[in-house]
Amino acid sequence: MTDLTQQIFSISNTQEFEKASLAVFKHQAENCQVYKAYIGNLRIDPSGVSTTAQIPYLPISFFKTHEVLSSTDQPEITFSSSGTTGMVQSKHLVTQVNLYEQSFNKAFKQFYGDIDNTCLLALLPSYLERDGSSLIYMVDALLKQSMHGDSGYFLHNHSELYHKLQELKSSHQKTILIGVTYALLDFVEEYKVDFPELIVMETGGMKGKRKEMVRKELHQFLQKGFGVNAIHSEYGMTELLSQAYSYGKGIFNCPPWMKIYLRDTNDPLSLVSNNKTGGINIIDLANLHSCSFIATQDLGRLLTDGSFEVLGRFDDADIRGCNLLVN
Repeated sequence: MTDLTQQIFSISNTQEFEKASLAVFKHQAENCQVYKAYIGNLRIDPSGVSTTAQIPYLPISFFKTHEVLSSTDQPEITFSSSGTTGMVQSKHLVTQVNLYEQSFNKAFKQFYGDIDNTCLLALLPSYLERDGSSLIYMVDALLKQSMHGDSGYFLHNHSELYHKLQELKSSHQKTILIGVTYALLDFVEEYKVDFPELIVMETGGMKGKRKEMVRKELHQFLQKGFGVNAIHSEYGMTELLSQAYSYGKGIFNCPPWMKIYLRDTNDPLSLVSNNKTGGINIIDLANLHSCSFIATQDLGRLLTDGSFEVLGRFDDADIRGCNLLVN
């Protein structure tokens, strides 16, 4: 598995992704009992799968009802989804948390550079107020690596955050503010900031605190409130150990070990081509010890350059904690 881990995080082209994906598929089709049974029920012979286009995707709901593991090791940590009272939570059993650390560190550096030169501010009240958040695990680690004296969390202390942003603007400090959508909205309704160099990254979702908004309208509101030209976004979930990032307009890109495919909404075993709407399937090779091939409940559109948009959710899908905005 060490060799396969090295192979995953050194992917630099389509051919290497294809080779690593097939190696991971063969491993998980044999060792992930839930996935093995699912493939068997589909009457798919793993030995006949020779391209990523033929790989079947496990419905994400299995993370709510089964232990999705392709390793016999004991989990080092369990990440759980948020949700309303009474809703069944997804649980991601992670047997090697260093895989998650490698994934988010490498991806964050790819998209945003070295964190040690950055002041990272986190406005994530709903995540901080519960246990088991993979996002908080990632932000905790990035805050420690930042080593900037002003980096840290803000719960509901908006006045303190406002004055901190003013200080950082005056000192021309590279700053990233990552926040849950409703908290960012609450902040700009109370304070107006003119900080054009600030990177504002929303993690999506109102957490039941506010009415959902069309993404374009939301981003325009936040852009005006922070005085920035674009709102960045992070696309991640409990069931993944990787994240995609958007520099604006809701267009996401993946790190090299993660890829998006779209499935036909009427035929979930068939893929659809670029610029059409479909259900989002994800290959996340960092999920080496659980399942790397996941059929999400999100709807999206894949662009010709491999980037993608998230358009909303299937009508019958649960409202997930990181529920994405509708277009």
